[in-house]
Amino acid sequence: MAKQPIITVKNLVKKYGDFTAVNDISFEVYEGEIFGLLGPNGAGKTTTLEIIETLREKTSGEVTVNGFSVDKDEDGIKKCIGVQLQAAGYYPNLNLSELIVLFSGLYGVDKTPKEMLEKVALVEKAKAKYKDLSGGQKQRFSIATTLINDPKIIFLDEPTTGLDPQARRNLWDLIREIRDRGTTVVITTHYMDEAEVLCDRVAFIDGGHVIGIDTPDSFIDNLVATGFERKKQVKEANLEDVFINMTGKEWRPE
Repeated sequence: MAKQPIITVKNLVKKYGDFTAVNDISFEVYEGEIFGLLGPNGAGKTTTLEIIETLREKTSGEVTVNGFSVDKDEDGIKKCIGVQLQAAGYYPNLNLSELIVLFSGLYGVDKTPKEMLEKVALVEKAKAKYKDLSGGQKQRFSIATTLINDPKIIFLDEPTTGLDPQARRNLWDLIREIRDRGTTVVITTHYMDEAEVLCDRVAFIDGGHVIGIDTPDSFIDNLVATGFERKKQVKEANLEDVFINMTGKEWRPE
């Protein structure tokens, strides 16, 4: 059975005066996949995501999320998505348990801190304040807050930037687990190895245009078929693999 699109973007345009940030973009995200939006800074990725998330108005085009149009039912979209907050979104003097209670109240759902913190291996940090967490712990907690309303789709913007190799690999595992539980994941990342490992499909965006959509393997195979060769011989492992093998992959108490 063919996968069904849960996000459909058709001929999306966003202009700021004479500048066109998003220029006739079209793509679909399938239900239950990890979908990556890739491209250099200023390519139009963030603007596209913010329009899908109902955080920014479009100039023209059509966007449908889980059957809801951004033009007609923003509230319907907001109820079925989770958006990763940046650090500024958290009250600094509240501990993690208090923040979970706060967000549960805002969403109008009944979730206990323990059940949400268990999803991201942070139960032992329940009484810690957000500002006192390590980088990896902050990212995991941020993802926990996106899951409070049981969203069908979550959006993660550069989720592993600045993390050490263990925290990065553990966050990859967490993102896969979320996908395997049935949630569609849309991520942006500048780490191509991350996109290659995590994403079922990726879209490359540049200059406000989609310049290609496919699976990572297909993109790589097609490039190799053109006769492309790396200057350096590709080994069976890389230095990050060595680091993980030598220092372990377990969650680190910090």
